[in-house]
Amino acid sequence: MRRAGSNRSTPVKIRTGALMFAWFGWLWGWAQEGPFLAGADMSHLRFFEDRGAVYRDNGQVRDALGILRDRGINCVRLRLFTSSPAQAAADPYNYINNLEYTLPLAVRAKQAGHRVLLNFHFSDSWADPGKQRVPSAWAQLSFPALVSTLRQYTSNVLAAFAAAGVVPEYVQVGNEITQGMLWPHGQVGGTNDTPSQWGRLGELLRSAIQGIRDAVPSGGPQIMMHIDRGGDWAGTQWFFDRLQAQGVSYDLIGLSYYPFWHGSLDDLRNTLTRAGARYRKPIVVVETAFPFEGSTNVWGIPPSTNGQVQYVRALAEVVRGVSEGRGRGIFWWGAEYQSLWGYRLAGFDRRSLFGPGGEVLPAAAALGRLTAPVRLEARLDSEGLRLTWPLSGAGMDLWSTTSLAPGTLWIRVTAGPVAAGLDYQTIVPAQQRAAFYRLREN
Repeated sequence: MRRAGSNRSTPVKIRTGALMFAWFGWLWGWAQEGPFLAGADMSHLRFFEDRGAVYRDNGQVRDALGILRDRGINCVRLRLFTSSPAQAAADPYNYINNLEYTLPLAVRAKQAGHRVLLNFHFSDSWADPGKQRVPSAWAQLSFPALVSTLRQYTSNVLAAFAAAGVVPEYVQVGNEITQGMLWPHGQVGGTNDTPSQWGRLGELLRSAIQGIRDAVPSGGPQIMMHIDRGGDWAGTQWFFDRLQAQGVSYDLIGLSYYPFWHGSLDDLRNTLTRAGARYRKPIVVVETAFPFEGSTNVWGIPPSTNGQVQYVRALAEVVRGVSEGRGRGIFWWGAEYQSLWGYRLAGFDRRSLFGPGGEVLPAAAALGRLTAPVRLEARLDSEGLRLTWPLSGAGMDLWSTTSLAPGTLWIRVTAGPVAAGLDYQTIVPAQQRAAFYRLREN
C-alpha cells in the first residue's frame, strides 16, 4: 500500500523576471501503521525530582514531560519492577519503579500529551542480558505456577492502568531478554540454548501476553519484544529465529543501540535492514543515548551538545532509512538524568536530554523534529531553487521529473542534502521549464 494522494501539496509557480518555474512536492513511500515514535525513557523522573532536581526551558522551571512534548517528543517509556514498598524504601534508585510509583508517572505522561510504552522487567530490580532474577515473591514457585502467576500479574497491572485511564499504547514483555527471562526457568543461550528452554521461554511470553489481552481484550497495547543487539545482526537473527519457532505473537521489534557499546552506525544499519526484510515487523531503537561531555569522540562524533544533535541526525538516517517504513522509532534512555551527590549513575547524567542545572538540551528538539510532517518546501534565490524538508525526512531520497504525464521517468537528484538546523536542504539549478520534485522512501 503506497501513500501519495494524502501527502500531495498544491502546485506552486514562482516568477522571477522572465523565468517561470513550477515545482510540485509530495511524498511517496510505504504507508506506516502508526506514528514515528520519538521517545524518552523518563522512568526515574520523580526519583530525581524528589532529590531536588528541576527541569528548565529557557531558564524557566517547568514539568520535564511538558518540555519534551513541546519539542515534539511523543512517547514516554516507563519501566516496571515487581519490587515491594519495603524494597523501594530501602534502596530507591534500584527498586523504586514499582506499580505504586510508575502508575502516577504514566498518568502525568498522558496528561502532558504523550503516548506510553510500559516496560515490564519481571524482576524486583533491573533486568538485562546479564541478569533476569525471578521476583523474590515468586522464587519458590514451580514452573506451571510461575506461568499462571505471570499471566495474573500482567493482567492485574494492565487492569490498574485501565482503571486509571492510561492504557499504554505499547508494552514490552521483558527488558533486553536476549538470554531469556525469569532465570533459570526461561533462560536461553549458552548451555541453555536448547529446544526445551526455548519452549519454556515461549510459554512464559505467551502467558504474559495473554494476561495483557485478558485485561484489555480489544484495542489494547501493541506488544514489543526487546533485546540488546542493535549492532549485532547474527545475535539478533539467533534470537528472533528461535522466538519465531515458538509461535509467540508480537507487533514490534525493540533493539538497544548505544554507539559506545554496540558497534558502529553501519553495524546498526546492517541489523535493521536485515531484520526488517526477514521478520517484516516494525523496528524501534528503544534505548540509545549520546554524551554531551565526558567522553572521547564516538565514531567521529564529538561529545558535546552539538554532537548529540549530530548523533540524532545520523541515527535517524539509519532508522528512517529502513525499507518499507519499518524503522518506527527512537527512544533516548536516561533522558531525565542529572548529577546527584552520592549516586553512581554510570555516566548517564552526561548523556541525558537535560544539561547542568536542568536546562533542556538541543538534542530534545532534534529528536522531536522526527515527528514533524514531512513536507517539501521550495524557495527561489540567487543560487537556484532551494529545496528544504524537516529532519523527519531522514533517509528519504529526492527525485525529479519535468512532466507529470503517465509513464514519465523520475530521476534521483544527485545533489545530496546538507544539514540546515533541524532540516535538510539542497539547491538545484533553476530551469526555464517546469520541474517537479518528490521525496521517496527506500
